[in-house]
Amino acid sequence: MTRRLVLMRHGRTAWNVARRAQGHTDIELDEVGHEQAAVAGPWVAAAFTPSSVWSSDLARAGQTAAYVAKELGLDVQVDPRLREFDLGVRTGSLMADYAADHPAEHAALQAGDSSAVPGAEQPSDVAARMLAALDDVRRRLAADGTAVVVSHGSAIKVGVLGLLGLPLDVGVLRGMDNCAVAVLHETSDDAPWRLVAYGVSGPDPDFATGAASG
Repeated sequence: MTRRLVLMRHGRTAWNVARRAQGHTDIELDEVGHEQAAVAGPWVAAAFTPSSVWSSDLARAGQTAAYVAKELGLDVQVDPRLREFDLGVRTGSLMADYAADHPAEHAALQAGDSSAVPGAEQPSDVAARMLAALDDVRRRLAADGTAVVVSHGSAIKVGVLGLLGLPLDVGVLRGMDNCAVAVLHETSDDAPWRLVAYGVSGPDPDFATGAASG
């Protein structure tokens, strides 16, 4: 018996399309985002049969989580620790303008270094709150239970790296598409979690057994 965490990125927003830095701004799903979540919800629910569905407190995550929870007759449990990085003064910036106006800072951020961004959260800060939240989710699961956790692209990256005990270099992981998932199984080894799938955005027969690689 093993516990599973299914970390799911939210559906598309208008700011995703515009390539505008969202951070903690509470942006809702756009029409395509709702369509993505309406498709993803049933297969995530069927593939993993989670006993709980969790979400960041931001609307784009909560709306996505609702499509999964609806399939299972569950309520979405909200935890603000599952939020995206706070991008400080760059929140709301168009990435094209950011790259043109602050090229060195933008390049560093794209590589996972937010230390030069005024007011931005650092990977260690985000990892600390993400891992605390995910540990609380784990503790509430039965020994063979599964939870779906809907969060945000960069926050999921540091969450995965932290769960695997790896350095918090978010540049080593590809960004997940909207409504894609990462799947982790709890183990009894020195490294407590094993990544069995990453960035998957459609049904896969190996999901239920953890045979997919990531």
